[in-house]
Amino acid sequence: MLKSPTSAVLQSRKLVTTVVRIQHADNSTNSSLKTNMSTAEPIPVPSSIPIGRPPRSMATSRRSREQIPEGNSSAKPPSMGMFPLGYKEAVYQWWNSVTPTIAERNVISCIPYLREAVASSTNSATHVPSAEHPGETRTSTKIDPYGPRVWKSTMVTLSGKNRGINEFSVERVGEPVDDTLVMLHGYGAGLGFYYKNFESLSRSEGWKIYALDWLGMGNSTRPPFKICAKDQATKIREAENWFVDALEEWRKIRKIEKFTLLGHSLGGYLGVSYALKYPGHINKLILASPVGVPEDPYAVNADMPEPMDSSLQDEFAVDQQTTTEGHNSNAPATNGRGQQAEAGAPKKRPYPPWLVWLWDANVSPFSIIRLAGPLGPRVASGWTSRRFNHLTQEERQTLHDYAYSIFRQRGSGEYALPYLLAPGAHARSPVINRIHRVGRQVVTPATGSAPAVKEMGYPIVFMYGENDWMDVAGGLAAEEKLKQAKAQLLLHATAEEKWKENGSAKVVIVSKAGHHLYLDNPKEFNDYVREELEDTRRQTMRERDSS
Repeated sequence: MLKSPTSAVLQSRKLVTTVVRIQHADNSTNSSLKTNMSTAEPIPVPSSIPIGRPPRSMATSRRSREQIPEGNSSAKPPSMGMFPLGYKEAVYQWWNSVTPTIAERNVISCIPYLREAVASSTNSATHVPSAEHPGETRTSTKIDPYGPRVWKSTMVTLSGKNRGINEFSVERVGEPVDDTLVMLHGYGAGLGFYYKNFESLSRSEGWKIYALDWLGMGNSTRPPFKICAKDQATKIREAENWFVDALEEWRKIRKIEKFTLLGHSLGGYLGVSYALKYPGHINKLILASPVGVPEDPYAVNADMPEPMDSSLQDEFAVDQQTTTEGHNSNAPATNGRGQQAEAGAPKKRPYPPWLVWLWDANVSPFSIIRLAGPLGPRVASGWTSRRFNHLTQEERQTLHDYAYSIFRQRGSGEYALPYLLAPGAHARSPVINRIHRVGRQVVTPATGSAPAVKEMGYPIVFMYGENDWMDVAGGLAAEEKLKQAKAQLLLHATAEEKWKENGSAKVVIVSKAGHHLYLDNPKEFNDYVREELEDTRRQTMRERDSS
């Protein structure tokens, strides 16, 4: 953080200068952009996905710019450029953009069986459950072969002013709920990004699935984010607590005693923070490409192996179609469980001074999109066009609209980023230095008449994409550290403690996937997670039978 912050005027001036430089670089690679704008009609969207005024798609924009005049045989193949969405189309999307709640509804509408149930309903009051229409919808066995299921959307009000958690849930009808899965998204994202996972994961017997928007992100409320601490260590704890305290309050409102937590990226990092601060409520941690695990991205030490060839900028520069084809020659040779991974030479690319300045000045990436105004959709397309280009055209546009609707909202939880992570997405309080304490906390302190109640470990699963820019070496180091901690505890454990011991750790590699493995290869991701859910359910049944 900046010790002597510059004025808001100076920050805005430097920010605008940075955007102009990026824009100028993009213009130089697409010199014919302004003279070749398309007036093509917007791509029709199925009636099951109402979106108000239809936006013009990125595919339409690219198609218009890629037209080559007849007789011009020397024309070079078109380049996507940094921002593939044209100026005219960007303004059109900005003017006709849907609200964040409608954008979420459109994504939820892509869920199989739920979409058909809403489309076939004769009840005019039946809606796609989302932040746009809180409520519930049932899918019958006539439409849903894994049903009947109840799909529900709720805004859960928390204590304090303007504090609420946007929640989406799925459960099977006619059977008791024995276990709960809570799915938490990454930085600046939303629960809708899990739309390819809800249906498959909710097939598991005895489970209720919740997906939440973190406080200050997605379609949860956005209270002002403030840090009052002075020293760095306390600032980190305060920033983490801003999120995990809200999660704990939500848990109490829902009266959930224990749950399995699945967190992606920053959601995984905060999941570890929650497990350490509020022990006794987790029965399994599934960390999908978690951020902030390694201590030093370029150093080799006793705690972790050398990093793979991996870089944050891959999140913005690498085409997702390439990622999902599994052609990363730098990926480690692993089996499906990630039991062997050879490190390659790490990318040692210094970050430019302007990026470090913006990061430390707490100028979030979404501030740039908001500042861009009518060109905001164009700036957002620099990320969405690459992240979603492996999906169908309809889904690409729907997710682009959803992402942009989230990015353009008032800043709140996004401002926690520089307190938690340094430039390059490396944690200021690395997970590797505290992972050995997860699942080993005191739940109830000792009293004069009773000994302390402690956690006896629980399974922790690290999941990475085959072509993940997040460093799998950090997960392998954490796995080893957890196993060493368990072995040390068992040396001095009583017979009862050995019988109750439940700690384990492993690393799973999802093929043909990158950082967004749940979206890149949803089938394989879902299969792995369902295996973990079935394992947890067996453990739940054993504990119930023995009690």
